[in-house]
Amino acid sequence: MVTRTAAETAGGGAQSSMRRVGRIGGDMLPIVIGLVIVWTYFEIASSDFLSARNLSNLLVQISSTGIITIGIVLILIIGEIDLSVGSVAGVTGAVLALGLVQGFPWWVSIIAMLAVGAGVGLIQGGWIVLFGVPSFIATLAGLLGLYGLQLYLIQTQNADAILVLERYIDDITTTYVPSAYAWGAAVLIVVGNGALKMRRVRRHRRAGLTTQGGLETVVRFTVVSVALLAATAVLSSYRGVPTAAILFVGLVSIFAWIGTTTPFGRYLYAIGGNANAARRAGINVKRIRLIVFMLSGTLAAVGGLVAVSNLDAVDTTIGGGTLLLEAIAAAVIGGVSLFGGRGSLWAAFFGSLVIGSVANGLDLTGSPSTVKYMVEGLILLIAVTADVASRRGHLFHHAAG
Repeated sequence: MVTRTAAETAGGGAQSSMRRVGRIGGDMLPIVIGLVIVWTYFEIASSDFLSARNLSNLLVQISSTGIITIGIVLILIIGEIDLSVGSVAGVTGAVLALGLVQGFPWWVSIIAMLAVGAGVGLIQGGWIVLFGVPSFIATLAGLLGLYGLQLYLIQTQNADAILVLERYIDDITTTYVPSAYAWGAAVLIVVGNGALKMRRVRRHRRAGLTTQGGLETVVRFTVVSVALLAATAVLSSYRGVPTAAILFVGLVSIFAWIGTTTPFGRYLYAIGGNANAARRAGINVKRIRLIVFMLSGTLAAVGGLVAVSNLDAVDTTIGGGTLLLEAIAAAVIGGVSLFGGRGSLWAAFFGSLVIGSVANGLDLTGSPSTVKYMVEGLILLIAVTADVASRRGHLFHHAAG
């Protein structure tokens, strides 16, 4: 008989505890730890960083790029790439501005820009699935062509920018939900989340399916609830919860729910993991890819709407600069694999929060933009390296097993 020493027992217990922590934290644990480190550093460097006012402004600042990042996450999960999202945001912003200039109601102009975003996604996705053109090439062509179209649309007004002074559009980034309503919504979300978790556990048990451990369920629920209530308390101490932040987090929550609880969400991960196996299993891979590119285009248009609201104008910088790179970086930093099939939709929120926190903190400390780009590049390199190492380790264990 083989007996275990006390050291082996202790080691096994430690490993078991670490595995339990990993299951509870999931893919989000490293990014949360990284976010805590970033926030701690900048709070020490500038005491205003964690103030209610600055955190509120930070959430508004990341909302546009963050919403675009949701589409990038969906694209990466199925193993594709979309380089045109910045240009889609710019050209749909120009469509919105021209609609308002022509006298159309604000809501008609918004519908038009969303339709254009979805249409661009449909065309690009159709080109990819029908002709087999790599998504990198198809969307790179879209990036260039749509940027040219954006410049043309703006120049039709014989100006370098088109002012957007519509009150309802401006309200997206300038209004706040009062604290009373924010607290009511937060409590309802906590209660509803708890009820859904209990219902899911009971349904799994009745079906004889394995379910998440009781401790893990309680810890996840407690962490999410405390974080939500704490965020509500901090933001309410300033002006309330920013409308743009509610739009951003609301969209992340919706797509995270779709990704984890619906057949469509399971199809995304199946296609990203192994498209051929998914096809043999009866999944319509082409249709799913087409839908995802349409969603990416639509979300890019929503991101463009928030950007226009923030600037009160549409110019040649909307959708340009580092927006595309930051959206992709945010997705990868948030834990989404570049190889497809892995990642949470919440990566769009946490990854954008990291990118935005670095930029905001460096601005508060008076650091030049050159430092910001270098720091963001370093963080992205670390995240991609971790993704590659994790993938190699998974393949090694799979081959060994």
